[in-house]
Amino acid sequence: MTSTATADEAPLVLIVDDDEEVRTAIEELMLSVGMEAHGFGSTRDLLESSLLQQASCLVLDVRMPGSSGLDLQQRLSAAGISRPIVFLTGYGDIPMSVQAMKAGAIDFLTKPVRDQTLIDAVITGVECYEKQRAHAQVIQQHVDRFATLTPRESQVMREVARGRLNKQIAFDLGITEITVKLHRSNVMKKMQASSVGELIRAWEILPEELRQSQRA
Repeated sequence: MTSTATADEAPLVLIVDDDEEVRTAIEELMLSVGMEAHGFGSTRDLLESSLLQQASCLVLDVRMPGSSGLDLQQRLSAAGISRPIVFLTGYGDIPMSVQAMKAGAIDFLTKPVRDQTLIDAVITGVECYEKQRAHAQVIQQHVDRFATLTPRESQVMREVARGRLNKQIAFDLGITEITVKLHRSNVMKKMQASSVGELIRAWEILPEELRQSQRA
């Protein structure tokens, strides 16, 4: 299984449940399938921990004294922290489950839950996180490459992505077609694109706000 840091590290699962026995049981279950696990008695304890940034998946009890698992989900979302969440509840509350799933929860399980059911849900969460993390790395990679372009090169890249021909770009930017070709060649090298199709895909991967900033 892939990790949240390196191939040698196991995924980290954080459990929040005010029942110590439940926390310990889930920790041991996660450890038994090769994951790292750490439990917290409250959402506050989790938020104060540095482990949150390393987490691959969260297992949250819905009903707890103080801030609930749903409250934590909303708080993390508002803070821009995206982590897969598996909810556990001792009550079959359909409205709560709908709310949680709409907000992006991986699953909403009712206690007592079968070990394999919980393991499967957490594995799904970890895999989801790994895909999100890999996608974020690709985006950052393209952003870093784009940052090496000169202002003129970024303009040329934008126009190429729009499907404009060299002579059209030259006219729009007030430069010669030969200059456009030179800029285009530099853009291809810096963005590590071997074809126009790859360059267009690289442009589309860039964050919307970055693409918008290149509009004339």
